[in-house]
Amino acid sequence: MAPAGPLNVAILGAGIGGLGLAIGLIKRGVPVTIYEAAPEFSSIGAGIGFGPNSLNAIDLIDTRFRAEYERAKTANEKPEFEHCVFDAMYAEEGFGEKRGWKQGYIGAPYFTRSSAHRKDLLEIMCSFIPEGTVKFNKRARSVEEVGNKVVVSFEDGETVSVDTLIGGDGVKGITRQLVIGDVAPELVAPTYGNMYIYRGIIPMDKCKEILGYHAGDAKWFMAYRKGVAIYPISQGKEENFVFFNCDDRPWNEGHSPVPCTKEQMIEDLQGFDHRLLRLLDYAKPLKWPTFHHPKTPTYHKGRVAIIGDCAHASSPHQAAGAGQGLEDAVILSHLLALVKTPEHLGAAFRAYDAIRRPRAQKVVNTSYEAGVIYTWQHPEIGDNMDRIVANANQRLHWIWQHDIKGDMVKAEEQFYAAIGGETADMTQGLAEKQLSPASETREVGLAA
Repeated sequence: MAPAGPLNVAILGAGIGGLGLAIGLIKRGVPVTIYEAAPEFSSIGAGIGFGPNSLNAIDLIDTRFRAEYERAKTANEKPEFEHCVFDAMYAEEGFGEKRGWKQGYIGAPYFTRSSAHRKDLLEIMCSFIPEGTVKFNKRARSVEEVGNKVVVSFEDGETVSVDTLIGGDGVKGITRQLVIGDVAPELVAPTYGNMYIYRGIIPMDKCKEILGYHAGDAKWFMAYRKGVAIYPISQGKEENFVFFNCDDRPWNEGHSPVPCTKEQMIEDLQGFDHRLLRLLDYAKPLKWPTFHHPKTPTYHKGRVAIIGDCAHASSPHQAAGAGQGLEDAVILSHLLALVKTPEHLGAAFRAYDAIRRPRAQKVVNTSYEAGVIYTWQHPEIGDNMDRIVANANQRLHWIWQHDIKGDMVKAEEQFYAAIGGETADMTQGLAEKQLSPASETREVGLAA
């Protein structure tokens, strides 16, 4: 098959999705430039967890990416929690011991829990991107299509003209306005997730002093309308923690975190075990609002497409948001590598939208549902921990065991059908070439 044409591709946003897409494009010989508004890479979010689908996506983007992640990842500490995504516990004093509760194991034999500090993950990803590809301090002021080009104007006065623009500029990204502003203006702004969080990182030795046996492995301590998730990062040197607080009031404070006091945090978490409250000594006194995009009618318009949080920002309750951005990167890098002329971008984006949008939006909505369940607000499940654990143990398989390689094949077939090009047999061959033998083995193992 002939190599891809010389598309001029720009990506707004150097987050997980944008960098993943750039790695995939560079691997496939497609030139790309990333424009990032911040002065440097952001470590906000701290810990990022990857399920089997995310690891397969990493393989399909670039097998070297998977190898480096394997060296930097952090697993649960104790062997009995190797295949556990989290252990469900009560947040009340004693963690449920008075009720006779000992463990709420959630996982699967084929699942091996791993996570990484966002900073470490970004360093790995940047190692595959040539110097100068990412341009910092480039905040977009406007994006518009002019003729057969996409023109991006930045706040520093620079203007660039490209064949196609991919918006990975986050939950409040400017490219979302361009893509869906005309068809669904009411859906451009993110929806408040009825929850704010407190977050922090604690050295593992300090965490073990406080939590003892419960430190070092992923845990979710649950209560009515609140909770806290903890998990190891930095190869076991640190523990990440996130306190969840449900909030039915409208959020009118913008999208940035709001200062608070430690006393306010403690008041929010009344009834929690005193050991959990000690973690707040390592939290910045900030309320972080959660937002998501439960409805997005399209992921593209003209020569602009959106990926990651800009397309399908999700609540964190299934630990699936970053993985969905990587799945976007797999499909879109594969399709853009097939485009020989800018006139075929529309066909590529239609295939991308058809493959990715139904699945990604389902992840958004089921993640919100999981948050309702884990904060004991589901009308049928309530605070029944046995039923919560049973639900959690069945709700993640469709995410983890998804056939991403099959998505690549379908996307390619749809693309060629739209442009009247090659046959399905040829598309099957190209998709298979993108997989290494190691990737094949991992996929077979996943299905076993």
